[in-house]
Amino acid sequence: MSAPATAAPPVIPPNRARRVELVLIGFAVGLVAVALLIVESAQRQTLSLDLLKYLGAYLGMYLLAHLVIRRYAPHADPLFLPIVAMLNGLGLVLIHRLDLGAEHGGESITGTATVTHNADQQLLWTLVGIIGFAAALIVVRDHRTIARYAYTLGFGGLVFLLIPAVLPASISEINGSKNWIVTPFFSIQPGEFAKIALILFTAAVLVGKRDLFTTAGRRIGPFDVPRARDLGPLMIAWVIAIAIFALQNDLGTPLLIFTTILTMLYVATDKVSWVVIGLVLFAAGAVAAYQLFPHLQVRVQIWLDPFADYADRGYQIAQSLFGLATGGLFGTGLGSGRPNIVPFANTDFIIATIGEELGLVGLAAVLCLYLVLVIRGLRTGITVRDSFGKLLATGLAATVAIQLFVVGGGVTKLIPLTGLTTPFVSYGGSSLVANFLLIALLVRISDAAREPQRPARPAPGIAGVPTTMIPAASGPDPTASKGSR
Repeated sequence: MSAPATAAPPVIPPNRARRVELVLIGFAVGLVAVALLIVESAQRQTLSLDLLKYLGAYLGMYLLAHLVIRRYAPHADPLFLPIVAMLNGLGLVLIHRLDLGAEHGGESITGTATVTHNADQQLLWTLVGIIGFAAALIVVRDHRTIARYAYTLGFGGLVFLLIPAVLPASISEINGSKNWIVTPFFSIQPGEFAKIALILFTAAVLVGKRDLFTTAGRRIGPFDVPRARDLGPLMIAWVIAIAIFALQNDLGTPLLIFTTILTMLYVATDKVSWVVIGLVLFAAGAVAAYQLFPHLQVRVQIWLDPFADYADRGYQIAQSLFGLATGGLFGTGLGSGRPNIVPFANTDFIIATIGEELGLVGLAAVLCLYLVLVIRGLRTGITVRDSFGKLLATGLAATVAIQLFVVGGGVTKLIPLTGLTTPFVSYGGSSLVANFLLIALLVRISDAAREPQRPARPAPGIAGVPTTMIPAASGPDPTASKGSR
């Protein structure tokens, strides 16, 4: 008897996302190359092989990241990596431009030349970030496995936040904020990695106890008010934020962590009451902190009127506003402004550098890149099938949006300065590496969300043989009576 015929599994169409990703990375590399040539020309620099080495290293790193995605996350969203490449490339160009500007004494604050090589250091940190990105995709094959280590990650995140607070100021304080670990070889901000660990912890806890948060409680007017004992996660986040601010003189990190957790609580429960309670706690904490901590009073006074102490405390924000005004609609052109006058132009105030040399149009284009990145992250959270992935993708996308709002608001005097950096653009190793890990998690979740449903494979051996109907053999009917024969 011939073997029964089996139906062939449906053919899955080839995934074109990686080709789109590669083309967009090439477009980003081309724009970065043109921007570097414009900067070199505006700064009257002679073209050399160093520029080709710079572009070659940049291209090689993102080709490596692309190959890792192609191998370990073939169905991932094709826009994540090209947007990061564009933002990171723009940051490298601007940091290189600020290095060139620092060589001209007339552009510095003191009028003396200070040669810096921050672009080379940023390129090295980019390599470390790409390696971390690749390692995260290779090790974490399924984002759901991270939930098993939720409490370990939460504890580790708290330890990371508290380490600078217990260290001596000589190795943990920079520019008045005690949130660093300074070594003879490098400096690191543990809070950048702690925020990712706390997002992972929050997503796992909310998924495990979501029914409790959504059903328990009482209704008061239009709001569903949760029980007092269910407010634990929000209260813990609030206490952590206040403690970080009190111990480290850091306003940005606690604001970012508290707002992100509050956003995740709202997404998990769909209750406005959580947002109202969180805003009340935030307002109470802000008023108390203003009364207790003099450095917060100074920041608020600078925010209200930076020109009252223009020569000292208000100089930074005032020069930022002057630079944005000088840029106007289309900017002074890459390499043609004077952004070095603004203190920390390559870190906290790199948005002012963008606004001065690229103008409102260029700054809006950069913000649109972030907008697309956040929207694709939220879309990943909507399309992924598991609850943990939904909350995790939402939290990761939300923290990028909140951080960008806080940074932009501080530079434009919309809110007080916080000391946060612009993701992927600002100079700094901790922020860059941590954000590459954040994008790796988003890529992993998007790969699960976009992966097509494959047909189940038959088990090997006899278990894989399809079931067939075998006709009964001809013969006397065993149920017939003897008398009928």
